[in-house]
Amino acid sequence: MSARYDCADTQQRDEGLVAAAAAVQEGQLVVLPTDTVYGVGADAFNSKAVAELLAAKGRGRNMPPPVLVGSVGAAAALAESLGAFGQDLIDEFWPGPLTLVFRSSPTLMWDLGDTMGTVAVRMPLHPIALDLLRRTGPMAVSSANRHSLPAAATADEAQTQLGDAIAVYLDGGPCADNVPSTILDLTGTVPRMLRAGALSVDDLRKVVPVIDLPASGKTEPELSPADRRAAEAIAAANAANAANTGKPDDLADDSAPDD
Repeated sequence: MSARYDCADTQQRDEGLVAAAAAVQEGQLVVLPTDTVYGVGADAFNSKAVAELLAAKGRGRNMPPPVLVGSVGAAAALAESLGAFGQDLIDEFWPGPLTLVFRSSPTLMWDLGDTMGTVAVRMPLHPIALDLLRRTGPMAVSSANRHSLPAAATADEAQTQLGDAIAVYLDGGPCADNVPSTILDLTGTVPRMLRAGALSVDDLRKVVPVIDLPASGKTEPELSPADRRAAEAIAAANAANAANTGKPDDLADDSAPDD
C-alpha cells in the first residue's frame, strides 16, 4: 500500500521526506516533484531498486535512467571528468532543467542498465527534490509514467500510472513547467544535444558557443568543419588553462553553490 504526503502542509512535508528517504534506503521506489515533471526514483547504487524502477515504467536495460543529485560535488564524484564545458554549464544552469551526460567514474559500484560507460546527471531546481536528494544521495530518477505514456505533471497522474509499485508519493502540487529537461552530451570534444527541452540551443550557446545538433534536428544543420575546429580549439584552451592554474577539470569549483 502506497503512502502519500501533501507537501503543501508543513507537517506532512516533513513526515513525507523522512518516509521517502527511509523508503529509498530500503530499496523501494518513491515519486517526487521536480522543476520539470514528476519523477520516480530509487537509490542509484541499489541495482535491484533500479531494476524495479525500470520494470515499473515498463522499460528495459537499454533505457537507463538519469541520476539526480542534490549538490554539484555529488555530480563531480559520479563523472570521470566534467570536461572542457561541464563546469561552466553547471555554474550557469544548475539547479535547473539541464541534464549533462558524462563519462562515468570507473570506480562506481552500480548498475543503471546499459549505459555504455556514461551517466546522465541533473540537479533539479525544486526544494522538495533537493531536500530529499540531500538526505539520500544520488538517485536514479526517470519521469513518473509508464513507457510511451505522457509524463506526469501532478502526483495524481503519477499515481494513476504507477499505482502501488511506489512506496511513497510526495505531492508537491502541479509542476510549474512540464517540459522535460534539455539533454547535452559532453562525452566528446564537441557538446552534442541529445534532446531539446526546457533550455533552448540559444540558451546553451551563451555558455558553449558551438553545439552539435542531431541529424534529425530541423532548426539548424549539423556542425560545420569550421565550427568543429573552433570547438576543438575552445576545448584545448580550456584544458590548457586548467593545467596552468593547477585546477583539475574533473572537480567542482569549491566556490560553486550546492543549491
